[in-house]
Amino acid sequence: MTISGIAKTASAMAPFKVFVGYDTREDVAFEVCRHSLLKHASVPVDVIPLKQSELRAAGLYRRERDPTESTEFSFTRFLTPYLAGYRGWAMFVDCDFLYTADIKGLIDLIDDRYAVMCVQHEYAPKEGLKMDGAVQTVYPRKNWSSMVLYNCGHPKNRVLTPELVSSQTGAFLHRFMWLHDSDIGAVPFVWNFLVGHNKADHHDPETFPKAIHYTLGGPWFHAYKDCEFADLWMKELEEVKKANNLIAV
Repeated sequence: MTISGIAKTASAMAPFKVFVGYDTREDVAFEVCRHSLLKHASVPVDVIPLKQSELRAAGLYRRERDPTESTEFSFTRFLTPYLAGYRGWAMFVDCDFLYTADIKGLIDLIDDRYAVMCVQHEYAPKEGLKMDGAVQTVYPRKNWSSMVLYNCGHPKNRVLTPELVSSQTGAFLHRFMWLHDSDIGAVPFVWNFLVGHNKADHHDPETFPKAIHYTLGGPWFHAYKDCEFADLWMKELEEVKKANNLIAV
């Protein structure tokens, strides 16, 4: 499904919508993320690439590029409630994720008391570079917005219009400043496990990541080909390649 018409087709009975941030430089990361998510899902899931070019063409995004933006979806992510028609729950997730578990486990944590739910990281990396030379910025609630469950029908999320997302500051958006602290629910860190920051016991299901986030850079970048959990990502990539070959035949 493309961006066009998404809001009109939103329905409580429809598959759970997952909007994945898409960057033209990281198409392979998106494909692996989508494959891993769908492979484990035991419930209907609609995976939608959030492509800035489509949003601009549809007149839903007109923001000038900010020098602090490390990806094409740095701000478009906040259109999730609008694109879901301000109905039901939906999720946004960065493309540099790898799922190792059924997303139903995350969906089951949804609590209608909250406007959004996310992993509430205490994460303050040293400012520098990440991924393919992108600037690593430091700010409060960093990485909270990299995986968010949105209560799209919550009244407070109706402020997230295309006009606001195209004009508000990065601080306002990434720090969830349209909400009170009590509007933000927490989910376990295993659903947004930061490689290089969180620690996992490979024999403990309570700490082993259900969603691996290669936030500093993943194996699709040469500099990070040997990062933690690179082997799992490469294995998933091989599955994607095989699936594409089968489709081609």
